[in-house]
Amino acid sequence: MRTAIPIKDRDKARKIIDIILLVFFFINIIFICYLFDIEQLVLSGADHEYITQHGIDAFDAAFGLPIWPPKFIIQLNHFVGQFDGAVMERPTWFRATIWIDAILFGPFYITAIIAFIRGKNWIRIPSIMWATMMLTNVTIILFVEFTEYFTPDWWKILLANLLWILIPILLIIRMILYPQTFAGDRIGTKMSKIQD
Repeated sequence: MRTAIPIKDRDKARKIIDIILLVFFFINIIFICYLFDIEQLVLSGADHEYITQHGIDAFDAAFGLPIWPPKFIIQLNHFVGQFDGAVMERPTWFRATIWIDAILFGPFYITAIIAFIRGKNWIRIPSIMWATMMLTNVTIILFVEFTEYFTPDWWKILLANLLWILIPILLIIRMILYPQTFAGDRIGTKMSKIQD
């Protein structure tokens, strides 16, 4: 039995799901973990309050912008913070979820990209672990967002977090349906073949 099945050799269903997952992993490693998340770790809620009152150029003149991330990411996070209080205030619990993203999820995305492209079956358990951790994080974030930081723009917050709910669910379903990950049949396929 082959232990590695490259993406080009997979059946159509797996190939489509795996491409969706790969796009998500690439977006997260390129834009989320080490741009948006880093901004939320290097600038505090007080920094964003200063930016709100005086502008980003005044903040730059008074304190200097961080070397990383670029200025447009700071401005984009500040824009998002206008309807998402946790992004603007950056309480301790929120920053803890960002640290988890930067320290644990970033390396997972890199590893998952390699494993999903090459068809390495060992990625199954780490994928399930990531998906459950991500669902836990997003559930906590949304729970606090809809209680302590509730705004009329709640639907924007839900939409902004929707992919981080749907993709982990898709990944868990993918791993349940294909217990051998990239090799073997979809679960239930053998039973239907036996019955025919």
